[in-house]
Amino acid sequence: MEHSLSSRQIQLWRIAIYFIFGLPGFALATWVSRTPAIRDSLGATTAEMGWIIFGLAVGSIIGLLSASHLIASRGGRFVMMAGLVVSSAGLGIVALSGVWLTGGIVVFLGLAVFGFGNGICDVAMNVEGTAVERAAQKSLLTGFHAAFSVGNLVGAVAGSAAIGAGLSVFVHLLLAAVVVVLCAVYFYRFVPAGTGQERAAESGEPPMTARERMAVWKEPRTILIGIVVLGMAFAEGSANDWLPLVIVDGYHVSPATGSFAFGLFVAAMTICRAAGGMLLDRFGRVAVLRASALSAIAGLLIVIWGQSFTAAAIGVVLWGFGSAFGFPVGLSAAGDDPRGVAARVSAVSTAGYLAFLVGPPILGVIGDSVGLLRALIVVLIGVVVAGLLCHAARPIGAQTEDTNIKA
Repeated sequence: MEHSLSSRQIQLWRIAIYFIFGLPGFALATWVSRTPAIRDSLGATTAEMGWIIFGLAVGSIIGLLSASHLIASRGGRFVMMAGLVVSSAGLGIVALSGVWLTGGIVVFLGLAVFGFGNGICDVAMNVEGTAVERAAQKSLLTGFHAAFSVGNLVGAVAGSAAIGAGLSVFVHLLLAAVVVVLCAVYFYRFVPAGTGQERAAESGEPPMTARERMAVWKEPRTILIGIVVLGMAFAEGSANDWLPLVIVDGYHVSPATGSFAFGLFVAAMTICRAAGGMLLDRFGRVAVLRASALSAIAGLLIVIWGQSFTAAAIGVVLWGFGSAFGFPVGLSAAGDDPRGVAARVSAVSTAGYLAFLVGPPILGVIGDSVGLLRALIVVLIGVVVAGLLCHAARPIGAQTEDTNIKA
């Protein structure tokens, strides 16, 4: 399909996907920015709030596991837009819970709906991203993930502004939901139909059956890429959840300094992702992933055994650089074969999200026994394993990295 598009259509498609990647980041930051107010309105304890937020994880996993079948039957564009509308509806349910005063169960259900929409949209937009890469013959997926981070930042800033202006949770979340839906409707027209949809190939090869789509979980290449993404996503997720506390407890600095260290991590990762396409086109996936793993290993070693906050800050930057590429490059590699692309991207996405959702709580349990700094040794081991398996991301059929599009 992408071969029949003009250069202008491909460019508009590319721009649309940048914005669409930003929308889930914006919506997620909107929810996060109002969690203190929602907790207070519910009168929930920290433990109760943890169970309420678990609804987001439940919905996300169900969405991730369902996405490949939905995309195979309806195409990436439909699923991507449906996901954005469903996640907006979830935000709306959370917003209405405050008006109805119905308690935590409605917030849990709203977050489950929100997570499901985000889950199917996540797979669909990554399937679209790999298709744009093939059409443009450029490495773009790291840039698309940088757009998610930008959307996250915009949502956080808007959330702070809404709180400062005294906007109620109800009005703020509903406005955010409307913005997401309107943007989705606008950019829908620039995305070609049918990406990832299972049809007979031009070679006459029949489309994948549901059983074949499930069988991708047994493919050696897909399993290895999933392990790479699992290890690198664990490095990213552990920083997102624990880095400020790691720095505060490990180096006896103020909470403000811990937040500053987390800002260094996010900035380093976002800058790397923004420049990722250029690096991948120049050096190829395997070399970039190996360099990323080495950077993350060096950063973690410095953070774990550093003797001062200044040294730890340098380690945090290296850790951020190293965490930037694993998830998007793994998804790009999973999308090499157009036949079954949705199933493979879904499988690899699920591995990444398991690391995001399950890894940090495990780190907390270990940290209770040995301290958070030493608990990072588990993350270090995961990154080492990922670095050793980076060869799995080599483009399908490539004899050398420079004979193929290094996407």
